[in-house]
Amino acid sequence: MKKRSGFMVMFHLIGLVKPLAGFMILAIFMGLIGHLCAAFITIFGGFCLLDLLHFNTPFSLKVLFICVGIFALLRGVLRYAEQACNHFIAFKLLALIRDKVFWSLRKLCPAKLEGRDKGDLISIITSDIELLEVFYAHTISPAAIAFLFTVIMCLFIGAYHWVLGILALFAYLTVGVIIPIVTSKRSADNGIKFRTKSGELSSFVLDNLRGLSEILQYGQGEKRLSEMNLKTDELSKDEKQMKRIAGRNIAVTDMVILVFDFVILFTAAVMYQNNIVNFSGVLIPTIALMSSFGPCVALANLGSTLQNTFAAGNRVLDILEEMPITKEVTGKTKVHFINATAEHVTFSYDAQTIFEDISLQIPNHSIVGIVGRSGSGKSTLLKLFMRFWEVKKGNIRISDTNISEINTVNLRDMESFVTQETHLFHDSIKNNLRIAKLNATDEEIERACKKASIHEFIKSLPQGYDTPVGELGDMLSGGERQRIGLARAFLHNAPFMLLDEPTSNLDSLNEAVILKSLKEEREDKTVVLVSHRKSTMRIADTVYSVEDLSAAGGRMS
Repeated sequence: MKKRSGFMVMFHLIGLVKPLAGFMILAIFMGLIGHLCAAFITIFGGFCLLDLLHFNTPFSLKVLFICVGIFALLRGVLRYAEQACNHFIAFKLLALIRDKVFWSLRKLCPAKLEGRDKGDLISIITSDIELLEVFYAHTISPAAIAFLFTVIMCLFIGAYHWVLGILALFAYLTVGVIIPIVTSKRSADNGIKFRTKSGELSSFVLDNLRGLSEILQYGQGEKRLSEMNLKTDELSKDEKQMKRIAGRNIAVTDMVILVFDFVILFTAAVMYQNNIVNFSGVLIPTIALMSSFGPCVALANLGSTLQNTFAAGNRVLDILEEMPITKEVTGKTKVHFINATAEHVTFSYDAQTIFEDISLQIPNHSIVGIVGRSGSGKSTLLKLFMRFWEVKKGNIRISDTNISEINTVNLRDMESFVTQETHLFHDSIKNNLRIAKLNATDEEIERACKKASIHEFIKSLPQGYDTPVGELGDMLSGGERQRIGLARAFLHNAPFMLLDEPTSNLDSLNEAVILKSLKEEREDKTVVLVSHRKSTMRIADTVYSVEDLSAAGGRMS
């Protein structure tokens, strides 16, 4: 995780407000006027007292009472309008941020997300983004309001004497700036630790739910529950620590406000005794300061909570700013599939070399089989043809064009990729199939399912193609999920099919049906077939071993 200072996180988050800058300015304006109304209600009360004591005041008692009534009404209306505007900004921005995060995840997938903790990702997408509501609804405009409000009130109090104005400025800075900074530093990394542990707990719970049957089968329930309780207790301790700091922050803020109230009263009284100010110069500045800490207190209270918010923002920014391993290609001339080649390809995951100096030619309308032990790079080779990763050395070409020079959409249209594990969404069988072709007709879907030897099974279900598959497809067996994955590939109807262990979960009868379909499709398709099964390789024109050729630095051709 990239560590950013709170200022840097705030700067980046504020940059996301740009599409709603007009609403933000409106919220700041209404908030400023509303706080001034609230402060001057009390100040007008001071003027009323002066009038009753027969001191000269700028307004008559009647006018002052009318102003108090108007300002009270405006305060209520403007407070509601400011909060409504801020929350509109916040929730609109949260929707925009979620959209940006999903687009970022799409660009990062699959290379950057393979092996990534899914529970932690869910925590970022849900709770971390939700926490940003505090920043957008209760931080940006309150900070701007507090700054403008401080300037106005310091000028107003300073009009009675510049010393009182300077004292008021120091009071506002102490409450609105110094206390939040000190509190934030005391919180240190509590926020990021809390958000990280929260993501780990989400991941642990999700992991337990997915493996619940295994946990029960092997009697690990008490152990897993104990681990979950331990993680929850650690999270509770961190939260307790953060709330303790927040509580102390509030207590210190209230004490400091009380001290400054007495200080300005004492200072003004001394100045009155020395005939520097009159009685109104004692009463009005004191009342003005006492009634005007609202915007600064709002900032002071954010000192402890913002650590949690900035930690959440830091985790969100990590996703938004992370660079994909393979960038999307656009603007190139469309390519039509003729053949595929790998030329002296070397690839490694970090420091682990998977294969080195492999070359492979895949002629049009051929079926090429690839075998090898587990971990030798068979699946990785198919992913390189899909350009999920970039090769370290050498070239992968489609139709004599380097795949890094082919539009990503064009490349995906030319290729169908069936992995060892077929992911099914929590939807009907028909909608899961239509992922391969959104506008597919029912006839096209049924034709693809017949080729994958799954049509008769689907028709036997009570709801047929409208049958829900359940979460992660758990209503279906492994073989049924695999055949739906193959049906997707047939429905996509791409000229270049990459099949990774397509029949590993199937019985010999279903395997024979699918292999027969693949053989019949060979006139329109080019197939690369990875499998451990010798029976699967019977339809291949040529079979190659990855490990032998990789070890020899040889050539697959």
